[in-house]
Amino acid sequence: MPSLKDLKNRITSVKSTQKITKAMQMVAAAKLRRAQEAAEAARPYAERMGNVLASLGAAYAGRTDAPALLAGNGRDQVHLLVVATGERGLAGGFNSSIARLARETALKLLGEGKTVKILTVGRKGNDILKRTLGDKIVEAISFREVRQLGYVNASMVGEKILAMYAAGEFDVATLFYARFRSVIAQIPTAQQLIPAKFEAPAAGASVSYEYEPDEEAILEDLLPRNISVQVFRALLENNASFFGAQMSAMDNATRNAGDMIKRLTLTYNRQRQAQITKELIEIISGAEAL
Repeated sequence: MPSLKDLKNRITSVKSTQKITKAMQMVAAAKLRRAQEAAEAARPYAERMGNVLASLGAAYAGRTDAPALLAGNGRDQVHLLVVATGERGLAGGFNSSIARLARETALKLLGEGKTVKILTVGRKGNDILKRTLGDKIVEAISFREVRQLGYVNASMVGEKILAMYAAGEFDVATLFYARFRSVIAQIPTAQQLIPAKFEAPAAGASVSYEYEPDEEAILEDLLPRNISVQVFRALLENNASFFGAQMSAMDNATRNAGDMIKRLTLTYNRQRQAQITKELIEIISGAEAL
């Protein structure tokens, strides 16, 4: 059984940890609002671009002259998995849930005889995946030194993906990230980037567009830009999801520390009371012996 001094030192240590987790929770809560607003602001633009490209792409359905980014190169052998995670941990299962979805997808593709290449965006995803799929990681991109994520960061990733596709290094590209729903819910998501895959518009939401210049010229400009836009959206969603997950994780850690302090304090008081009782019994027994 630990001594009173050991129990007291442990209580002090847990109280210090509780202060740290509480401070981290407050910092995450302060940053969450701005990150959430940025993620929600990016959604309409990305979704509307998807609707426009879906409308344009419908005209090329089944045609042999469809752009490669829209229709693909006709092959499905080499898959590039772009795994976007956070740069830091202490956020519950946020990073591991994205990496798990990517790992399951990679193992499924490998089981089908496909070739898998992984491009990680974020240090934690690279750290997790290199344990089991290290030989599949072709490049790791980190924004750890970037204080405020911007479109220029997403554009760098998008240009890398486009350059790899132009060089014939893969046939299909899929982006993995966590979609922010709430502080306690971040949804791991897989989105196919190349060939472009768009959700069908909701019933009654179809719109007739008139284009100037023609569809081919617009697609030539929008399809490459859409890659960077979708990556940017994923980075913003990840940022909001990270702070939401961290806020929830630090709140749980603070509560657990409080419960541990209560248990240790109760044990300390009981042991202290037992020691005092024992000393009193020894004094009384000594007095009676005299």
